[in-house]
Amino acid sequence: MQTIRTRISMAIALVVMVTVFLISVASNWLIKGRFEAYVTQQQKIRTENIAENLGLQFDMQTNKWNQDSVYALGMYALTDGFIIKVYDKNGLSVWDAENHDMASCQQVMEDIAARMREYGSAGSFGSRTLALSQNGQQVGSLSISFFGPFFLSESDVVFLNALNLLLGLIGAGALLLSLVIGGLLARRISRPITKTVDIAKQIAQGHYDIHFEGQTKTSELHQLMSSLNYLAEALARQEAMRKQLTADVAHELRTPLATLGSHLEAMIEGVWQPTQERLTSCHEEIIRLGKLVLDLERLERAESADPALSKAPADMLELIRGVCSNFDADLLSKNLQLSLGGMPSFISVDRDAMSRVITNLLSNAVKYTPRGGQILITVEDTANETLFKVEDNGPGIPEGELPYIFERLFRADKSRNRETGGAGIGLAIVKSIVSAHGGTVTAENRTGGGCRFTVRLPKGQREELPV
Repeated sequence: MQTIRTRISMAIALVVMVTVFLISVASNWLIKGRFEAYVTQQQKIRTENIAENLGLQFDMQTNKWNQDSVYALGMYALTDGFIIKVYDKNGLSVWDAENHDMASCQQVMEDIAARMREYGSAGSFGSRTLALSQNGQQVGSLSISFFGPFFLSESDVVFLNALNLLLGLIGAGALLLSLVIGGLLARRISRPITKTVDIAKQIAQGHYDIHFEGQTKTSELHQLMSSLNYLAEALARQEAMRKQLTADVAHELRTPLATLGSHLEAMIEGVWQPTQERLTSCHEEIIRLGKLVLDLERLERAESADPALSKAPADMLELIRGVCSNFDADLLSKNLQLSLGGMPSFISVDRDAMSRVITNLLSNAVKYTPRGGQILITVEDTANETLFKVEDNGPGIPEGELPYIFERLFRADKSRNRETGGAGIGLAIVKSIVSAHGGTVTAENRTGGGCRFTVRLPKGQREELPV
């Protein structure tokens, strides 16, 4: 019969071993994916650099190529795993690596192919054609062959092997340390740990309503219990949001698909004639589906890990004024009064992306402000940030919905009626774009009615007035 101390020590060792293994596998998978993406990007940059450097080897005055430099660049590219062929603008060969040294090219291809087979890649050699230009004028073309979609150099393989070894050593060290510490602490923590493991198992099985009851005088154990309770609550919220997201997507797709299906079925079976009116109705449903997909694509681009922002200095007050002018017809149709105030505030932003933020916020204000209502936009400027607010005197947002309005496909209107709102993606896009600029966006209800959206954008450095 084993003692509690021994059993807990072994359990801790086992849990740590499994955890370290899973973390090691996940880390290896993540690092491997990131590294492959990095290598792919570097190879793309390398091919573009080769093309750029080769384009500079053409003498525009003599209409001749610098053969020595082309040869040097070609052999240097070969050592990196790129086999190139250079042609002039008439398609005549200037330099061909395979014709120059077929044995070296064959050896390079065999070495890379063998290395990638050992790595487990199912790629193959392919070629890519790039234009060679100088001062904006094409002077020739480049055919470059390499192992795709990516290939690893010997140093890359050494790095990955060293990384795997390091993860293994870390895992072994963590396991050894857990055995020592587990033996020392087992007596004090056996009971709460056993209970914690039991609760963790139930949470893993989907029982998110369970909580750790009881008190402990050990600070770390108290934090562990509190964290476990918080984890259960967070997972419960995530599960509810996942189910809601699935239901919302299904709801958004169900109506247009059902309409299209019934109309097309009726026309196929001859119940309806394919009149222009009915075909137009089907086309409108397809457009509706397309708009939903476009909104989701915009959200995906806004939430990407490295969104492409083209920042440039802009006066936020003037930028908002330009967007507001696009809403003149909407404001007139509902007899709404729009007031724009504040001070000029110069900041470096992506004008198109920030215009989309303003458009989405103003569109929401116009949509939910009652006829004859008022919309107020103010811009504030400080030394560290630019701030602007969009306020309306509409019905406001239910307090219980405020924490979730920036989630994907979230609609306070549970019926998801398109007459009272869109797909619930606009505010998610707003949050993603603002976050990509390093800022924050918040929503709150005004005391006198209506709601207020506040966007804060940090200034990376002192913004100067344009000359």
